[in-house]
Amino acid sequence: MARGPDLEGWLRLTLAPGLGVAALRTLLGRFGLPEQILANREALPPQIARTLDSEPVSSAVALALDWLAQPGRALVTLADAEYPRLLLEIPDPPLVLYCRGRVELLAQPSLAVVGSRNATPQGKRDAESFSRVFSTAGITIVSGLAQGVDAAAHRGGLAGAGSTIAVLGTGVDRVYPQSNAALAAEIERDGLLLSEFALGTRALPHHFPRRNRLISGLSQGCLVIEAALASGSLITARAAAEQGRDVFALPGSIHSPLSKGCHALIKSGAKLVESADDVLAELPGFRARPLVAPAPATSDSAQPLLVHMGEDPVDVDSLCARSGMTAAQVSAQLLSLELASRVAALPSGLYQKLH
Repeated sequence: MARGPDLEGWLRLTLAPGLGVAALRTLLGRFGLPEQILANREALPPQIARTLDSEPVSSAVALALDWLAQPGRALVTLADAEYPRLLLEIPDPPLVLYCRGRVELLAQPSLAVVGSRNATPQGKRDAESFSRVFSTAGITIVSGLAQGVDAAAHRGGLAGAGSTIAVLGTGVDRVYPQSNAALAAEIERDGLLLSEFALGTRALPHHFPRRNRLISGLSQGCLVIEAALASGSLITARAAAEQGRDVFALPGSIHSPLSKGCHALIKSGAKLVESADDVLAELPGFRARPLVAPAPATSDSAQPLLVHMGEDPVDVDSLCARSGMTAAQVSAQLLSLELASRVAALPSGLYQKLH
């Protein structure tokens, strides 16, 4: 990782407004490392030279150096041995990565697990359980710290040896959404928070597609769990395919909007996934390792309503028609099943059986 003059040089170049990544790559190709660029200011356009030495840039560099001086924080640059090898393969790798947590995870085999922010209870359960299996097998889970599938995937990653990396669409000193602040603190302690954006950068819409290309770029493959056709997860999957990564998708009900994106991916060539083994079989050197013996399943016959629920979301009126029960009887059984975590209440008055 960059230290001393190298660290200050990388910060000064990347924090200078108006000096884009393409221009910086040109300068690095011409002069070498930042120290050489800064030592040859006279060869730079006068406006760029003035910007590099301006007070706002110097203040931003000083603030970043103070932040980086604290334990567990680092700046990984394109020239560092710690820079992720897989990121070097994408067309536009970031010049620097701001990190909080375990930088060594950047060298571990990894898998992106992404999906809907408005995931169903079953989708979140799938994301967490699949990610736990992958992490137990030694694979680091990469996701975007969003609500829904992302958060569940991070929790599953934290439960195993592989842990998890959260790629942010803000500065790494910010947490978005704030509702995931406790999860972010846990990831900082046992995993890694990472961003290419400068400290203090707010959450802006155009940051998230850029964030998504890093989620896929850091990973050997990308698994999508629940995604609508307009989901940002499909941007990540598309970036993964363009980067030459394997794309996996979990199918769902043909009646659920959150299955449409996954089904579209499968039609386009993504690998259909029914178990963690389907993914592990595609990653050389990995196989699923059971965590614990599964608890004996409760027979659906012990809960008559479950027999009539099927696999798709269903409303109370349909259950009354199927079961012959009154609305009061159905509602009472649904409440009992929900308390037992056998059924989940969905938006619009629908219910779904959990497995």
